[in-house]
Amino acid sequence: SRPYTPMKGAFSTVWFDRYKISNDCPEHIESIDSMCRGLTDLINDEIKNGIAKNRILIGGFSMGGGMAMHLAYRFHQDLAGVFALSSFLNKDSAVYQALKRKESVLPELFQCHGTADDLVLYSWGEETNKMLKSLGVSTSLHTFPNLNHELSRTEIEQLKIWIVKKLPVEAAKTN
Repeated sequence: SRPYTPMKGAFSTVWFDRYKISNDCPEHIESIDSMCRGLTDLINDEIKNGIAKNRILIGGFSMGGGMAMHLAYRFHQDLAGVFALSSFLNKDSAVYQALKRKESVLPELFQCHGTADDLVLYSWGEETNKMLKSLGVSTSLHTFPNLNHELSRTEIEQLKIWIVKKLPVEAAKTN
């Protein structure tokens, strides 16, 4: 729980603060980076527990997808992939600035967005996808006509197919 500016500073369970729900304002980078540090600790714990970093996918819905894009494309470019459902990055995102300086292979992005989303506009998700693609990210954008700011069964089924493709079951290790 943190103070959330779009709710006049009231506490809300959000990943990070933002100045407004829009793609044309500065990012609240302090709260984004604070959360990235905490999530990095979780990734490092998984690695210590024997999970190879290139077998870790991160993602989320709405702000969770935005958070995942910041975490992967700014700090963990060696993850298996990223998914972002009904998510966006601001026009001058720190993610774009970071990718302009990188020359490594980047995690693939699986993105879904509903055309009827009235909270996170479809055009914001589409613009995010195009910008990331122009900066070298292998992206896919799955469009869901008439879907608002919500998840659909079809969307989750497509995400599952992508996850299984990205992280096939590993063969038993032999000595």
